[in-house]
Amino acid sequence: MVDHLANTEINSQRIAAVENCFGASGQPLAVPGRVLLGEGILTKECRKKPKPRIFFLFNDILVYGSIVINKRKYNSQHIIPLEDVTLETLPDTLQMKNRWMIKTSKKSFVVSAASLTERKEWISHLEECIRHLLTKTGRQPSTEHAAPWIPDKATDICMRCTQTKFSTLTRRHHCRKCGFVVCAECSRQRFLMPRLSPKPLRVCNLCYRQLLAEKKEEAEADRRQTEPIRSAIPGYEPSSGDDSDKSDDDKADQWPADTEFYTSEVSWSSFHS
Repeated sequence: MVDHLANTEINSQRIAAVENCFGASGQPLAVPGRVLLGEGILTKECRKKPKPRIFFLFNDILVYGSIVINKRKYNSQHIIPLEDVTLETLPDTLQMKNRWMIKTSKKSFVVSAASLTERKEWISHLEECIRHLLTKTGRQPSTEHAAPWIPDKATDICMRCTQTKFSTLTRRHHCRKCGFVVCAECSRQRFLMPRLSPKPLRVCNLCYRQLLAEKKEEAEADRRQTEPIRSAIPGYEPSSGDDSDKSDDDKADQWPADTEFYTSEVSWSSFHS
């Protein structure tokens, strides 16, 4: 069906309507072979509080944004390649029901649907598109995912030192590696994670030590691989450089690094049934 609809006038008109709703702030969405399969409003668990977001499912990407005027104007457009998406169904909470997580290598977040049926439809359509894309490209499902941010209201104290209480003057911060809510003292370090950003990102002290250890292990593995080359080539001298790791004498962390906080009114509207 997707192949049949790819170059139809009705599909082009629907994609153009989505582009028009995002206006100049959005990116062009019309490309050869792309089909708009459906849309719907989902509640996204944001840092401050859950908020409604408009989602558009195409056969190769998932697009979402903030609602200014429903059906007329959207902004803050985000585009997620479906090849990079993994889904995880989540249990209900007191505040949110029919939840699931959309996980990617750059960003992971939790959404909820208005009903269980709507959630099943979204997940079914998403999984079918992802499966088709992976079969077409021969890629394996993604195994590396960014940690979802724990909502601010999930804790009143730093999730690392468990001592600092947050207030109007004491700000909450998020570790980009584990997603924990931490205080400034427990997140003074920055670390370069190219998968997430070209710039060094804020990380908590525990994740910083783990990242340094991983980097050291990778460097050691590279060194072992070059050893045969050094011994086989006379006069081979690899470049040298000082590699000093800062010692960290922080308090013992009382919140384990592997703690998992996420375990496994408009409905979905399919344009082509």
